[in-house]
Amino acid sequence: MSAKKNRPRLAKVEVVANVASGSVEPDAPAELETIFAEFGLKPNIRAPQVGELRDGIKASLDSGPDLLVVLAGDGTIRCAAELAGPKGPPIAPLPGGTMNMLPFAVYGRRPWQEVLRDVLENGEERDLGGGCIEGHRFLCGAILGSPARLGAAREAAREGRIVEAFHRTRDAMQRAFTGRLRYSLDKGGREKAQALVLMCPIASKVMDDDAPAFEAAALNPTGAAEVLRMGFNAIVSDWREDPAVDNRPCRRARVWSARKVPALLDGESVSLPTHVEVTYDPRICRVLATPKDSA
Repeated sequence: MSAKKNRPRLAKVEVVANVASGSVEPDAPAELETIFAEFGLKPNIRAPQVGELRDGIKASLDSGPDLLVVLAGDGTIRCAAELAGPKGPPIAPLPGGTMNMLPFAVYGRRPWQEVLRDVLENGEERDLGGGCIEGHRFLCGAILGSPARLGAAREAAREGRIVEAFHRTRDAMQRAFTGRLRYSLDKGGREKAQALVLMCPIASKVMDDDAPAFEAAALNPTGAAEVLRMGFNAIVSDWREDPAVDNRPCRRARVWSARKVPALLDGESVSLPTHVEVTYDPRICRVLATPKDSA
């Protein structure tokens, strides 16, 4: 393989695979080993239990690898990005979950085997920006406000807890219009919305990947009919075109609420304090990405 600008040395590679994740088969570690062997590499592959994933990532990073490959869902990938940080090794987030928000944003919608071969052949280091909020990081997007409660219902459904998913969905819909957020973007004045969405550049359809800001969208549906309309627009066109959406760029957002703020960070449910500040950081971590025209 020829040397390339921003191409890291790959003498030592660590892999963390969550074989209990949405689309990772039990034989994934063996398949990973086979693909790496095609490139003359012999990585250290870890397949920790679900409760040991964070410890597995920390152990991999502590070993000082040139590259950390993560085959897992969005939550595990976000954890790896937080732990690696901008000074750690680049990560290669392979799509192994249900939503695969970051892998699809970085590599396009492709099987993880194809992505891995492409990364090992053509990968280039790239800084990845994202959001910082109350000690958490997100790399694709955050939803703040009552609609984020649907995330808990999604998790229950994904894990087969159908009755719980039904009750959580009903609770989320009943509480969807009981209170609004107060927010301000950059140095603007206070405004109100049912929810605030902050999209990172790599996940935004209207921003360049290296844009130094969020795409912020205030969601203001006034009832279930408008929620359904927004969902329809998201499927057939673009949710930004819905009249209940107001979007613009920003680098900092402040949010106030009478109660704790429910949030979804890259698809994972988080409960935030009543007053929070979200800032854009252009260097959350580094990724080993493929050239833009190949994804």
